[in-house]
Amino acid sequence: MSSPQHISKSALVFLLFSAFLNMMGIGLIIPVIPFLVQQYLGGQPAVAVAGIVGLLTSVYALCQFLAAPGLGMLSDRFGRRPILLVSLLGSAVGYVLFGIGGALWVLFLSRVIDGLTGGNISTMFAYVADTTPPAERSKYYGMLGASIGFGFVIGPALGGLLSHISLSAPFFIAAAVMFVNGVWGYFVLPESVTAEHRLEKFELSHLNPFEQLWAVLKQPVLRRLMLVGFLYFLPFAALQGNGSVLMKDVLGLTASGIGGVFFVIGVVDIGVQGFLMRKLLDTVNEIRLIEAGMLLMAVGFLALASLTWFPHLWILLVGVALFALGGGLFEPSFSGLISHAADPRSQGRVQGANQSLQSLTRVIGPLAAAALYQYGAHLPYVLCMVFALAAFVYVVATRKQIVTAKPVTE
Repeated sequence: MSSPQHISKSALVFLLFSAFLNMMGIGLIIPVIPFLVQQYLGGQPAVAVAGIVGLLTSVYALCQFLAAPGLGMLSDRFGRRPILLVSLLGSAVGYVLFGIGGALWVLFLSRVIDGLTGGNISTMFAYVADTTPPAERSKYYGMLGASIGFGFVIGPALGGLLSHISLSAPFFIAAAVMFVNGVWGYFVLPESVTAEHRLEKFELSHLNPFEQLWAVLKQPVLRRLMLVGFLYFLPFAALQGNGSVLMKDVLGLTASGIGGVFFVIGVVDIGVQGFLMRKLLDTVNEIRLIEAGMLLMAVGFLALASLTWFPHLWILLVGVALFALGGGLFEPSFSGLISHAADPRSQGRVQGANQSLQSLTRVIGPLAAAALYQYGAHLPYVLCMVFALAAFVYVVATRKQIVTAKPVTE
């Protein structure tokens, strides 16, 4: 089996920019969506808005859950390049429809289209795994994570600012930039899957997300890692789906104010994944960084839960900063361990299953947060804290099995 080739500079720049655009597009929606939904609900109470916001987030995630493993397998068979370009085009179409709006069903349709073609992040991570040696992957994943964090800086802030023009303006701009990026990628992105590492055959059954998830979860080390990922991404999804509603209702923030808060998250995330992780990975192993990340997130969620009794902006900022710091330590370390545990012929499948599992948390998290929110604005964040602590305990208990595992060859 040949060693991985080196990633080209043009491919790396394209991937970093695409990762930035992916999160920027998601970030654009966050500060605007409660106000956009309110237009279609008239004078209905805040809990009704929270419910629709949660459903919109969950529909996108459900479609991504159904599609991501199949897209991962398709990229193993036909290459990363075509799947990534199709995903970018699907996002552009989805943003155009979201900007057009006119009715709630149009908003839901836009999220369905974007979700079904939303294999771009897992494909990017598989591309990096194809083109870098295992020892360097966490570093490159940190660079991708920093780009995602930068998108989290620009997206909500830009969404909040452009909302002064119209609530639809952010989405038309996102669609245009996504389309231009896809055209650029057509010319600069080489294929990364070599002939010897391509999946030999593809069957329709490979599109079944449950079959692909089960195939990955049968491997003990991947099963352990996927459980850790589930315990991390579920509270992350709850914050993503419900955080803007909390800030609007408890602190009275506007779309611009909410964008500013997510700006803080992005700045911290860039600092951690883009700079701090490079230093830490030289002296601290990935498991320890995951453990530290989960503890920091637990404290951050505790601060968010306390806003119900102490509605102060500085508590919110401390909470989201701790959340971002913990996530910045966790995500590249987790992605590195996932890629180490996968055989070169199954990187797409494993990364697709990982994204599918994350999508499942984005189905459950916002809906659970919306349901709990009706009984108390603090309850979703108390549950998030519990999940973060559970992930920490589980990683500590299974550390040895995860560290000593070898890639499973299919």
